[in-house]
Amino acid sequence: MTQSVVVQVGQCGNQVGCRFWDLALREHADINKKGIYDEALSSFFRNVDTRSDGDGPDIYKGKIYSLKARALLIDMEEGVVNEILQGPLRDVFDSKQLITDVSGSGNNWAVGHKLYGSQYQENIVEKLRKAAEHCDCLQCFFIIHSMGGGTGSGLGTFVLKLLEDEFPEVYRFVTSVYPSGEDDVITSPYNSVLAMKELNEHADCVLPIENESLFDIVNKIHQMANSGKLGSTVKQNSLVTSSAGRAKTVQEKPFDAMNNILANLLLNLTSSARFEGSLNMDLNEISMNLVPFPRLHYLVSSLTPLYTLADVNVPSRRLDQMFSDAFSKDHQLIQADPRHSLYLACALLVRGNVQVSDLRRNIERLKPSLHFVSWNQEGWKTSLCSVPPVGHSHSLLALANNTCVKPTFIELKDRFMKLYKKKAHLHHYLHVDGMEQSCFSEAISSLSDLIEEYNELDATKGGPRTDPSRLKIAV
Repeated sequence: MTQSVVVQVGQCGNQVGCRFWDLALREHADINKKGIYDEALSSFFRNVDTRSDGDGPDIYKGKIYSLKARALLIDMEEGVVNEILQGPLRDVFDSKQLITDVSGSGNNWAVGHKLYGSQYQENIVEKLRKAAEHCDCLQCFFIIHSMGGGTGSGLGTFVLKLLEDEFPEVYRFVTSVYPSGEDDVITSPYNSVLAMKELNEHADCVLPIENESLFDIVNKIHQMANSGKLGSTVKQNSLVTSSAGRAKTVQEKPFDAMNNILANLLLNLTSSARFEGSLNMDLNEISMNLVPFPRLHYLVSSLTPLYTLADVNVPSRRLDQMFSDAFSKDHQLIQADPRHSLYLACALLVRGNVQVSDLRRNIERLKPSLHFVSWNQEGWKTSLCSVPPVGHSHSLLALANNTCVKPTFIELKDRFMKLYKKKAHLHHYLHVDGMEQSCFSEAISSLSDLIEEYNELDATKGGPRTDPSRLKIAV
């Protein structure tokens, strides 16, 4: 069994990470009734005997002693991490795997990347190596961060480059939360575009998430859960926004519901690595099958169902509806409509009581309405994990390498240029050691090149399906 390490950076990264660990424990507790440290748990948790000196050896078999998350928590403000350490999950995190400062990055990518990056580099590398040493077979690093602030965007992408330098063979999955147009951080377009250049160059896969989409989904779920239109009642603990079964009942924060959606995304993404299934998918298979070109590694995600009805029998039409929903605009975690754009490849990660025949039937049903590139008409990757999420009989995570991400990047570029044309706020960045104006021009150039690559693909949509030209061998 392989292991993964989660690196959560900045306020958003740590808040999402906290929800992930809480819901992961809930999921394993629901399945692992005997309290045995098994392979499923070992993928994200160490089992430590802390009775001797507080940091004893790992126990690989038998009963659970003390579970420690395979995680590194980084924030240049103490608030969120301190809150976690005073909360119900405090014992899940190893105190030696925390890096905090007091002053924060002031919504400035340069402070996070250049200043704190160089200041904390040795400390970060040491803790990453420590986390890696506790793994038998380290397969993947998950980075959770936001793009709009200073620490998440700046230090988060600095850590990404460190991971490539120190662990070049280990996959780097990045969950990046993109700011909305009405973001309260004025400099977020600068931070996001500067961070994008690093994601383009150093990530294996990026799952872009937009705050606006999360907000819309949360509102939709609450409307459906509270409306009387449905024939059956909605099971409250089945909502992907739900915190039911969390470590202790505490007052929910405004962003908890949105963060729970991301936590469920990560749980479904890693389910095949943790549980048995008739058609399991390794994490490295996602990158191998969905990323045909190194820079086009942005995967649009959708999660369904958003809730489960209380009736026990699940008719096949509702199962089919789950597949249809995964391709609808309302279920995407960015503001996009993949049905009207071009697919390079698509993965369907299914959990629960679903048969291979159900998968094939729905792919055949949906294929005629989806546009795939001419050279990858059968670009589907599928996974079946037998263990459903808590509160559900089945679920589906769809990951699409689709040109529908392009409008998000174009909007980001436009917001960047509005500030950059006036050179507004540049002085805040340029006074940081190592930060030059060329960093901005290189970043916007990198983003423009990425958009152009998507434009070239979009230009082929609807054209004749021809075989790509082959190499001519001179005789």
